[in-house]
Amino acid sequence: MKRRDFVLDSAKVAGALLLSPVQLSGLASFIPEKEFPLTKLTNGPKQHWFGYYDKRQVDPTGRYVLGNQVDLFFRSPTIEDKLTVGLIDLENNKLWTPLGETTAWGWQQGCMLQWLPGSSAEVIWNSRVEGKFVSVIHNIRSNSQRILPKPIYTLSPDGRYGFGIDFGRLQFFRPGYGYATEDKNVPEKAPEDTGIYRIDLKSGASELILSYADLAKLDSPLGSVAENYHWINHLLVNPAGDRMVFLNRSRPYPSPEEFRKETGRDLQGDDLYVTRAITVNTDGSELYALNDSGQFSHFIWDGNEALCAWAEPEDNYQKAFYLFQDKSKKYKIVGEESMTLNGHNTYVPNTDNEWILNDTYPQGKERLQELYLYHVPTKRKVVLGHFYEPKEFSGEWRCDLHPRCNPSGTKVYFDSTHEDGLRQMYEVDISSIHSY
Repeated sequence: MKRRDFVLDSAKVAGALLLSPVQLSGLASFIPEKEFPLTKLTNGPKQHWFGYYDKRQVDPTGRYVLGNQVDLFFRSPTIEDKLTVGLIDLENNKLWTPLGETTAWGWQQGCMLQWLPGSSAEVIWNSRVEGKFVSVIHNIRSNSQRILPKPIYTLSPDGRYGFGIDFGRLQFFRPGYGYATEDKNVPEKAPEDTGIYRIDLKSGASELILSYADLAKLDSPLGSVAENYHWINHLLVNPAGDRMVFLNRSRPYPSPEEFRKETGRDLQGDDLYVTRAITVNTDGSELYALNDSGQFSHFIWDGNEALCAWAEPEDNYQKAFYLFQDKSKKYKIVGEESMTLNGHNTYVPNTDNEWILNDTYPQGKERLQELYLYHVPTKRKVVLGHFYEPKEFSGEWRCDLHPRCNPSGTKVYFDSTHEDGLRQMYEVDISSIHSY
């Protein structure tokens, strides 16, 4: 019997308190694709894109849009590859203004470029100074900069703290998400002196709030991961700023090469890593294994006590979007008929979390990425478009749409390669959904 099947059977016998997925009655009504105003924001010969879907790309006024600029190439960035951070002025003919450069970046999440919460003047991104990763706070009006001694992954909603990890370690285990280093040594399995740290964005003072050793010791109902190689990514703080979610991934082998030597097989599929979704207070207390099925992907906070995520629950094998209640094993399915594929999901601002913005990976021989909205109360799906991704954009250097909204929830921004084989940024007007 597989270890997970054993746990499922045991849970049934023990009468574990789990909410069954909500069985949605009838077919979700489908709104056919319609014209939504589409604007191309950037052009070649350089590539432009933003990166991840859960960062603040647009300032509070809706005027300025952040982005990254880089040459076209299909490989991992090195410590020599420079990325330009810039600003698009939507009220001045989409004028692109460079703000700075960095060599601390990856194809999937860029350099963590984003606006400081509540500010229309200050932005932050990760960089490298004298071989060390740092973060830069830049004022777009005065062009002044402050350098903080550590890089950030995510920010508290009040703009007081940043939270970060070891980006060199992340790049070793998950290329495309961390940053290149000169150190090619195999990292420790679960060190005590690194993990998640919190940094004060004013003073630069930082403290380790959770170590890899702490995570390795955390009980796992599906089998111990204490001897695995551990890493962390996808940190996100809830709106209240008191709780954070992240993914703890691990595997028994440090690299695909070592796995091949030991087993004669390629490291792929479920062997790549085991995923645990974990929540914790932003001071490092009250650690909780929210989901230990091994399958947990993109997520967004739904308020302060629930997460909407693509995952498998611990008690069944159905991959879908679910609403998971924090500090419990309760969940219910979301968008069962329409949101059937993994994507980068967020809630559209100013809709009381009734509208979900989402995308898909390239589908079929046509390699089309779907961009759509989903209305939770009525189960309606509104397709915004389908966008072609050339085969060259795959693996680590793929270009996901990673859709983001402006603060008012009237515009969608996304990255795409569908027109000229270059990453470029686009805007879609979705203001009409507010009258539905």
